[in-house]
Amino acid sequence: MNDTIAAISTSLGVGAISIVRMSGKQAIDIANSVFKGNKLNNVASHSITYGHIVDQDEVIDEVLVSVMRAPKTFTCEDVVEINCHGGIATTNKILELLLLKGARLAEPGEFTKRAFLNGRIDLVEAESVMDLINAKTEQSRKLSINHLSGKLSNNIKAFRQKILELLANIEVNIDYPEYEDIEVITNQNIKNEITNIRKELKEIIEKSENGKVISQGIKVAIIGRPNVGKSSILNSFLEEDKAIVTDIAGTTRDIVEGEVNIDGVLFHFIDTAGIREANDLVEKLGIEKSKEAINSADLVLLVLNNNEKLTKEDLNLMAELPENAIIVVNKNDLESKIDIDTNQKNIVFVNTVNADGIDELKNKIKVMFNIDQINSGDYTYLSNVRQIALAKEAYSIIEDIEQGLANDVPIDLIEIDIKRIWEKLGEILGENYSSELIDQLFKQFCLGK
Repeated sequence: MNDTIAAISTSLGVGAISIVRMSGKQAIDIANSVFKGNKLNNVASHSITYGHIVDQDEVIDEVLVSVMRAPKTFTCEDVVEINCHGGIATTNKILELLLLKGARLAEPGEFTKRAFLNGRIDLVEAESVMDLINAKTEQSRKLSINHLSGKLSNNIKAFRQKILELLANIEVNIDYPEYEDIEVITNQNIKNEITNIRKELKEIIEKSENGKVISQGIKVAIIGRPNVGKSSILNSFLEEDKAIVTDIAGTTRDIVEGEVNIDGVLFHFIDTAGIREANDLVEKLGIEKSKEAINSADLVLLVLNNNEKLTKEDLNLMAELPENAIIVVNKNDLESKIDIDTNQKNIVFVNTVNADGIDELKNKIKVMFNIDQINSGDYTYLSNVRQIALAKEAYSIIEDIEQGLANDVPIDLIEIDIKRIWEKLGEILGENYSSELIDQLFKQFCLGK
């Protein structure tokens, strides 16, 4: 990280302002070499200076330049931000000049990566930066900004401190058994502490499901045989004609997607191709994509036709339904010919002509995912797959410890497992990590952030 990086931090296109950002030891010198105005080396830190970007004698643009000196910056390095007029040509020209003067084009997320590696933020806060950029609902924005403020990180640090204190007491007992004024740590003492740790970690994991729903939304696959009204149901949720609706079976041959905000949670709806025996190659490919969508969905809506008896395809789909499924009997405005148990827990009768039953379907989905019970005042949930997976790994280690205590495993071996819990929680914060993991995480960031 000894070089100086540069990138455009705003979206390319026509706009009032663009920002070109640099970070590194040479950031101020490089900016000064293309700037006509007060010498940037002499201006106060965290100040804005008016002037022009020039290429020898040619004026490129009229700009405002922000100079921020290390260590009180986002990256803990010298940072310069050039605020120029928006536009692809002007912005690219300024970036080109900076690269010619010695800066290197930043990799995706490299500014945030440097903030993490320099200790400015931890890994939870770094991930929340991208979550905040991608936030599409008010709930997800609040969750991201709370993570960025360090509230979740502080909770995890406090939890790790409890585990560290337990480890310290065990270590003292092992290394200095002759001291009479120390509290003797017995298996029963450890059992009590581990029980408390397990309860607290279980609560964190259970709450994390709320965080995952808020930050990533819910993926819903709409499935069924052709011409039962899947596309009409998608259009009803989206309140627009996203999918083509006809009486011709097999009209939907590829996946059609749409998003809708329901009570602050983003739902990703996927209208799949009708599942049936097909001879048409294009339709077969669509059906294969439909099956893939089912496997990756958080919720499956199986659509049946109220005006027809159940077919072999219907029965096959019902037999293969996952637990996270709702049966939607469509066209309840027509004569009922369907032979199905109407007392099933997750079954809703609807039609898309007058939207009868659509609100009931939405409410059933909300109940299934406890959307009404998500505490809008608590935004200290774990919120992504990486964080949740590490917490669950730590929880499984606790179960191993409890088994070991029941079998009178020596205390020094129990100590090793307790330390593993402490390390797993540290991985959430990024206190111990692999360079491969860090590179992969920050590759997902946009350029210039």
